Formats: sequence, structure tokens, C-alpha cells
Amino acid sequence: MSTQESAGPTDDLLAVRDLRVSFPGKGWRAPDTEVLKGVDLTIRPGETLGLVGESGSGKSTIGRAVLGLAPVRSGSITFDGERIERADARRRRALSRDLQVIFQDPYTSLNPARTIGDTLAEPLIGQGASTREARGRVGDLLDRVHLPADAAGRLPREFSGGQRQRVAIARALALRPRLVICDEPVSALDLTTQRTVLDLLLEIQEETGVSYLFVSHDLSVVRFMSHRVAVIHRGEIVETGDAAKVTSQPTHSYTRTLLLSSPVADVAEQRRRRAAAQTGG
Repeated sequence: MSTQESAGPTDDLLAVRDLRVSFPGKGWRAPDTEVLKGVDLTIRPGETLGLVGESGSGKSTIGRAVLGLAPVRSGSITFDGERIERADARRRRALSRDLQVIFQDPYTSLNPARTIGDTLAEPLIGQGASTREARGRVGDLLDRVHLPADAAGRLPREFSGGQRQRVAIARALALRPRLVICDEPVSALDLTTQRTVLDLLLEIQEETGVSYLFVSHDLSVVRFMSHRVAVIHRGEIVETGDAAKVTSQPTHSYTRTLLLSSPVADVAEQRRRRAAAQTGG
């Protein structure tokens, strides 16, 4: 099947089937390292799928594969009925209207030499909008993420981390995408700012119907954001289900360990959880 053939009717916006990704080994004649080992997941329109796992589990690689930024060895990635795992550069440019990403670090994801207005106008102009049209849309985007209109003329260094991440969200929304990959979007922020940004993402989803693949190592954040949760461990999905159930009554031992390791406000309870996680109880 070619990359632009239909994969047949489906209710899923995104369907990943038996996805395998390998990276070259380090050193001469070193074998390839298999990072994803047959991953399956789906996302419906307007849904948030939380993807949770520890560092090195392969969770960010899934998002990168969907975006065409990681080498797919085998398996399929179907977006809105179209196979895209082998899409060429031209098709990827077209897909960027519907597929966008919010990266982890708001300090490095924005060009420090460009004004916020230029940053937000760039994807619009790249898709054929006139400079005048793009500038008009910039004001709407800033309003959507609750930033003042005069932010357009300022540089990223003039904003806090939370405000920069709002700009990154606005940039991701510029083309009115149908799916946004949120790759640890709040892990670099303090707790108060995290909640503000998460509330903003939920507000945007309610207003626009956008879908999210929400990638995080933090089970509590994933529980707050997601309709369903997929747990990844060493490149394999070990548990998938309703967010409330998976994050409160997990069936897999790895998910239980993540749950026990999640931070809680009560110091004594946190100590008990860590001890239980270390003993596997």
C-alpha cells in the first residue's frame, strides 16, 4: 500500500499498528537498537490519549514517528484513513496542517532572535497565507492562549517559562490542527504554572475538538489530562484503558510501580509509596 492510499474506513483519527523503530548502534558493527517493539495505539477525534512511561521507555519516539522524525522499520501509522509512515517531504508539509507538536522545553523551542509575532506568522505564511492575513491571525492566537496583543512585538527572553509555553501552544494551533503531539509539555515548569498550562490545553480542546497524544512520565498529570491511558515499558505497551481505571486500579506490575512512585502531598504517604515501589509491593 502506498503512503497516500486509504487504509479503509475507521472511527480512529490515528491508528498505530505493530510499530517498530530501531536506531543504529553505537560503534563499528554495533547492532541496531530496537526502541519500539510492536506498538499498537489509537486516538479518536476529540480524545486525549495519555502515553506514560519512564525515561528511555520509547514514549517520545512514538510521537516522533507519527511526525515523521523517527525511522520506522516496520508497522503502520494511519492518520484519518491514510497511511503516513512513509510519507515524503512534500506530503509531510501538507500534513503539518493537521499534525502539530508542543515540545518539552519552552526555552529552546522558540527562536530567541525572532519576535513572537514572526514566530506565530511563520507556519501560516508557509502554508500560503499572505503576510497581512498571517498578522491578523496572530492576534487571535495570542488571545486564545491568554497573552496580550503587544506580545507580538516582543522577544521570547521577555517572557516567563509558562508564557513561552503558551506561545509554543499558540504556534501549534496556528494551522488549526486535528492532532497535537504534546511531548512532556509541562515537565520544565513549576507546579503552579503546570496547572495553568494544563487547564489551557483542556480549554482549547473543549473549544476546538482537537485531539492530543499527551506524552509524560508523570502519571498524575496524565490522569488529569487524558480520556484513556497507554503505559509503555521498554518499547512495549503493557497496559491500555480508561484513564480513571488505569491510574487507580492498574493491572500490570509496571503501572502499579508508576502509581506508587507518583508524588503526593502527604509526606508519610509518599514515603510509604516509595518503600512499596522499591519492594514491588
